[in-house]
Amino acid sequence: MRSSRAPLITLLAAFAVTLSTITGCGLVSSSGTFHSAKLPGGARPLAGAKLTVTSKSFTEGVLLGKITATYLAAAGADVTDLTGAPGSASSRQAQLNGDADILWEYTGTGWVDYHNETETISDPQVLWQRVHDVEKRDHNLIWLPPANFNDTYAFGASTPTAERLKVKSLSDVAALPVRDRTFCVDDEFFSRSDGFLPMLKKYGILYNDPNGVPAANVTRMDAGVVYTATAKSSPCNFGMIYTTDGRVKNLHLVVLDDDKKFFLPYSGTAVVRGAILDRYPQLRPLIATISGRLTNDLMQDLNGRVDIDGQDPSDVAYDWLKSQKLIE
Repeated sequence: MRSSRAPLITLLAAFAVTLSTITGCGLVSSSGTFHSAKLPGGARPLAGAKLTVTSKSFTEGVLLGKITATYLAAAGADVTDLTGAPGSASSRQAQLNGDADILWEYTGTGWVDYHNETETISDPQVLWQRVHDVEKRDHNLIWLPPANFNDTYAFGASTPTAERLKVKSLSDVAALPVRDRTFCVDDEFFSRSDGFLPMLKKYGILYNDPNGVPAANVTRMDAGVVYTATAKSSPCNFGMIYTTDGRVKNLHLVVLDDDKKFFLPYSGTAVVRGAILDRYPQLRPLIATISGRLTNDLMQDLNGRVDIDGQDPSDVAYDWLKSQKLIE
């Protein structure tokens, strides 16, 4: 589901074709709408600024883009909305090309997918600093201080199953009888070099072993189906989930603690082209105002309003900003 974690499919050729069909005015937004608003008191710290905000196409990426576009436009900027770019490559390439100025990214994506690093850095702040430094050096892209949410891999269980088996962490799962160690995962996570099999190894569990996790205990299915299967505890007690997915809260799933710190942090981070940040330094405090309020629990709620309740991301972004008294 998350293009932030999927292996990058080569979309650059398709992206180039898209660009070549646009006559003279750069990119054309696939969604391009957000609500007009003003900052409290009518302040316009970005008056005269021209900014282009892009995002990846999955719900959370679009929401972050809409929140950013709405807020910066309220601050006086002339904002072009390019949220919802298909795949990771197109939004990333737009920023590298200078066709987009601001994009929300994930530190794990920057480390693994964009720079092909294999070292697991479990400390979120250390990982952010490493990604910040290499991105500034190589591309003059500035990864601003991360928000307080981490949209990473995790395993979840239904509340009744977690209580029945008395599990709160993956180490607790490793201590269960073999018959209870049943998992639902998607094909991509099963085969990743930082996915299911290395995770089992980290927790001392042998795959396809009668005393570990027999192959019959693992069901591979579409990522979206994993959530409902986990909520029903059938055919698995534990399912691979994303920590900020709206279905975690909606289905009352318990997120198990990765107590051995296997999974790489995927801290949400606003990335701004260095030239734009130099031109408009006001962006730093404005974006910090947004990012400082974003948590796992909040992102679950906002994502759920779109994916479960069917609300428009532009409406969700606007309503949240109003609820925080950031706009009027």
